[in-house]
Amino acid sequence: MEQMVNHGTGWIRLDYKVPSRGLIGFRTEFLTETRGTGLLHHVFDSYEPWFGELRTRGTGSLVSDRMGAVTSYALAGIQERGSIFVEPGDEVYEGMVIGENSRSDDMDVNCVREKKLTNMRASGTDDSEKLIPPKKLNMEGALEFCREDECVEVTPAVVRIRKVTLDGAERARATSRAKKNNQSQCVSLALFCLVVRQRSPLQQRKDIQPLSLQRQKVAQWQRLFQRLSH
Repeated sequence: MEQMVNHGTGWIRLDYKVPSRGLIGFRTEFLTETRGTGLLHHVFDSYEPWFGELRTRGTGSLVSDRMGAVTSYALAGIQERGSIFVEPGDEVYEGMVIGENSRSDDMDVNCVREKKLTNMRASGTDDSEKLIPPKKLNMEGALEFCREDECVEVTPAVVRIRKVTLDGAERARATSRAKKNNQSQCVSLALFCLVVRQRSPLQQRKDIQPLSLQRQKVAQWQRLFQRLSH
């Protein structure tokens, strides 16, 4: 923050110096926080060194697992998982993001499921589903919501978000490989810390274990690291 001025009339002016890429999608959040009463203006100032990665959203995405037309029966069960971007009748395909998950991970959902028809009728069977109005995204909101593994599709009629890899099985394999690599790196770091700690010259002589016992522990960590790396 560069400057803050209180005019004494209920309005406060705040001047910030921020990266331009951090303003993508900020107007929507700003208007929501100020209930539409805030005024936002920005202008180019200068070029600066790279400030690092910006904080992204902490929620996941609801991803369609098949192609078809969205049904109200399917959305009635999905809307409990988070906010929805589509409405009944919209055409979706596999890998298309249809909503925001309340949790941090992505979830594949079936939004084209239809209600099974029977020849038996009961009270309340034909009641219409109560759906929450969908959240419509514009281009700026879609760019704000988009993650590293997602991209934005812009057409004359609609703005959509989709996964870079449409196939759900391939995305699951990529996620599994990433988790396995993270585990291998953690075990390698733990093995390095164990060796450094046991060979540190700052330890008391009475606390230093025999060399044979040290080698046994190091061998155990190496075998564990090899199992996780494979």
